[in-house]
Amino acid sequence: MINYAPPKNELILVLGGARSGKSSWALHYTEKHYNKYLFLATAETLDQEMKDRVQLHKAARGQKWQLVEESINITEALQRRCSGVDAVLIDCLTVWLSNILLNSDEDHILGYQDLLLKELSKRRRTVIMVANEVGSGIVPEYVLGRKFRDIAGTLNQNIAALADKVILSVAGLPIYLKGGE
Repeated sequence: MINYAPPKNELILVLGGARSGKSSWALHYTEKHYNKYLFLATAETLDQEMKDRVQLHKAARGQKWQLVEESINITEALQRRCSGVDAVLIDCLTVWLSNILLNSDEDHILGYQDLLLKELSKRRRTVIMVANEVGSGIVPEYVLGRKFRDIAGTLNQNIAALADKVILSVAGLPIYLKGGE
């Protein structure tokens, strides 16, 4: 029997709506294909409900996952805090953009995005990124919401262009948009 080994240093983008199964797919894919992996969490725990969610996610992942929590400087985390692993799972890019937008301005978001895209193009290790697909819903009512949707959509497009694989998760089912298995 031939053992399947995924390409080293691949970039995978996993998109989907809320509760679409994108994070679960990314976790299972990583555990199935890699030996040493790290979860780079971007969520900020600003209230009890979010703290409870984070604890549930940590418990579900178990002890086999290394963890780095970084809400804004994920490029720096990839460069300095994610060594010694085969794969890094970043969950979630959309939350990361929200963190920057709420703590900075649009110009800073573009700078952070450029740094991330440059780092991802170096392919130092496999990186699996989870992001919300924001273009399938209604047009947001407020300026900030429309700005956020536009920035997130552009980032998803730029990462998809770099990615080896792009998966859209719908109702827990992975649909390969690029680089199918």
